Amino acid sequence: MNAAFRPDRIRGFWLLARPNNLAIAFPAILVGGIVSGAELKWLPLLLAAVSGIFMGAGANAINDYYDLEIDRINKPNRPLPAGLLTRRDARVFATVAFLAGIAVAVFINWICLSIALISAVLLVLYSRSLKKTVLLGNLTVAFMLGLALVYGGLAVGGMRNAAAVGLFSFLYNLAREILKDADDMEGDMTQGADTFPIRYGIRASLVLVTVVLLLLVAATVVPYSLGWFSRTYLWIVAVGVDAVVFGFIVSMWRKPEPGHLGRLAVWMKADMLAGLAAVYFGGNP
Repeated sequence: MNAAFRPDRIRGFWLLARPNNLAIAFPAILVGGIVSGAELKWLPLLLAAVSGIFMGAGANAINDYYDLEIDRINKPNRPLPAGLLTRRDARVFATVAFLAGIAVAVFINWICLSIALISAVLLVLYSRSLKKTVLLGNLTVAFMLGLALVYGGLAVGGMRNAAAVGLFSFLYNLAREILKDADDMEGDMTQGADTFPIRYGIRASLVLVTVVLLLLVAATVVPYSLGWFSRTYLWIVAVGVDAVVFGFIVSMWRKPEPGHLGRLAVWMKADMLAGLAAVYFGGNP
């Protein structure tokens, strides 16, 4: 059997792309277009979702490429530290994925193409250097995740509602990224990273996360009060997002330990689906 097509290598590339993350990104981009307020055009919207999947896969691969030594400590089961793939494999995979995402964006519009090009540069810079800085890396990845919803809106020529939801995603993921940094402190310190939890400690990180999440809860009411989203949205977001966020805040203060904070970050990823459901089912007042 050709070494390039060994089952373990195929599995390694599959895991390198982090399909669980992409499974959230795909509907997020679609929802961004659906609730954008513009006329729904399925072809450019689907192309945007496919482009976003490629860009996300490239981002995950280049992140693993630069984080190999950190992942040996924090995430030893990932494809590179586990020996399923080499760093060269990750670099080639990331390059191909980024180029595919940009190529698909060519067929959407020039705005999406520009965003894809800029995103590729930012995602590489994030993994290479920004990730190890105080907050700048967190802000970058939160911005990119929020941009996914805006990307869907721009694909169909709409912005207003998609931008509002993109702001929710930005705040939510900013808090989540800080919690992930708290969980990754041990490995990050061995590589000289200067993340917020490393510089200021767990307690200060929890204060910042709490402030960001409370801002998020306050912001979720605004689209309903402005008449952009329906009462259905308000009910789903109140129960599925806001109440859960309060639960996260209580839980992280009761058990401010890195491992527990990392588990909360994973649960936060799952709860993103509730936010998408709120804007999908309640996007039209």
